Amino acid sequence: MAGMADTFAESLQKTEETRDPDHLVRLFADEAELRNLAIAHHGIEGARQFWQTYLDQFDEIRSEFSHRIEADGQVALVWTSQGALKGGHPITYRGVSVVEFTGDKVMRFETIYDSAAFLVGDAQAKVVDRS
Repeated sequence: MAGMADTFAESLQKTEETRDPDHLVRLFADEAELRNLAIAHHGIEGARQFWQTYLDQFDEIRSEFSHRIEADGQVALVWTSQGALKGGHPITYRGVSVVEFTGDKVMRFETIYDSAAFLVGDAQAKVVDRS
């Protein structure tokens, strides 16, 4: 049986591939908490909003995992995501996500990532748009 690290990573990749957040949303508990550098959401609807907001930033995105660490109801995932922002500008960025779970349900998800990659992309996209 796959552990939560594998289940979460595979569900994220399926969500990215299909652009359907429900592959991830079904992993979250009713009282789940989700956070990144900019937003926080709670519950199932919060999870759906969180992951839809994530998808809406990109024309395409794919995350690959270099480390999957799991112990005692906690997971740490180290990842690199590559794709294209809305409008087609390429992006590659890295980060770490922490997942806390009970049984097969995610109670807390927090991710920290290289937000500068998005700012550089915006600045470069504006320069390209002016030429």
